[in-house]
Amino acid sequence: MNLEEYFARTGYKGSTEKQDLETLTDIFQHHIRAVPFENLSIHCGEKITLELEHVYNKIVRRKRGGWCMENNQLLGWVLKGLGYDAGFLGAYVFNPHQNAYATLMTHLIVKVVINGKAYIVDGGFGVSYQMWQPMELVSGKDQPQAPGVFRFTEKNGVWYLEKMRRKQYIPNQSFSNSDLLEKKECRKVYMFSLEPRTVEDFRFQCTYLQTSPDSLFTKKSICTLQTTDGFRALIGWTLTETTYNYKENMDLVEFVTLEDEEVEKTLKEKFNITLERKLVPINVKGSYTI
Repeated sequence: MNLEEYFARTGYKGSTEKQDLETLTDIFQHHIRAVPFENLSIHCGEKITLELEHVYNKIVRRKRGGWCMENNQLLGWVLKGLGYDAGFLGAYVFNPHQNAYATLMTHLIVKVVINGKAYIVDGGFGVSYQMWQPMELVSGKDQPQAPGVFRFTEKNGVWYLEKMRRKQYIPNQSFSNSDLLEKKECRKVYMFSLEPRTVEDFRFQCTYLQTSPDSLFTKKSICTLQTTDGFRALIGWTLTETTYNYKENMDLVEFVTLEDEEVEKTLKEKFNITLERKLVPINVKGSYTI
């Protein structure tokens, strides 16, 4: 495992000497545009494990993606290797269909401190809730980014992340009421505390999320990747391509339904993923919005 091989995977060619915000942002953006957020292992008979060497081989050498525990663990390793003051936190994801935060801490995120200022770096959420820049850990401050306006709010030691989106233009009107579309313009994303966590704190969750029939990840096959102007997502057989700020204060959201034989070809062409085992797509309605 080495940083040069990781940077070849993400295409990053910038400085590895500076531990500043600009360098952090550049490294982070190369990661989210090269490494998909995906759970395809669950749906092609592979087990997801949290051993760093396994994560490294999967993402860097096999050119796959991963979910938060893989993407952010790898990012944390990279940043520590470069000399950043980086550590892990644990978050509880908001479920819009239940209008509640999860009771299980399933989301691993990275906290980085630069010159006394703390930032949250999260390369493992995907779709329109994927931040494009490290977010300063301050309460009540709007932080506009290409995907929309993100904001942290702190109450009694608990931090909440929410995102305000633009209006959406959907040319294919047959998808205008899709359960994949977020209807609210302001959406809660997750909550977390500043208690330091380790990968060990996520062992149970890693097994639960890929085996429980109640898990979102067993109900949907998901692959999403950020682009230079938006993101694309393949959920079950539904391919979505979103362009941010396509018109003033409006995002373009294009949907298409794939046939079975188009799925693997689309994974290769749109996400640069080649699977070693046969994927069985699935998309049980509810619990996930883009």
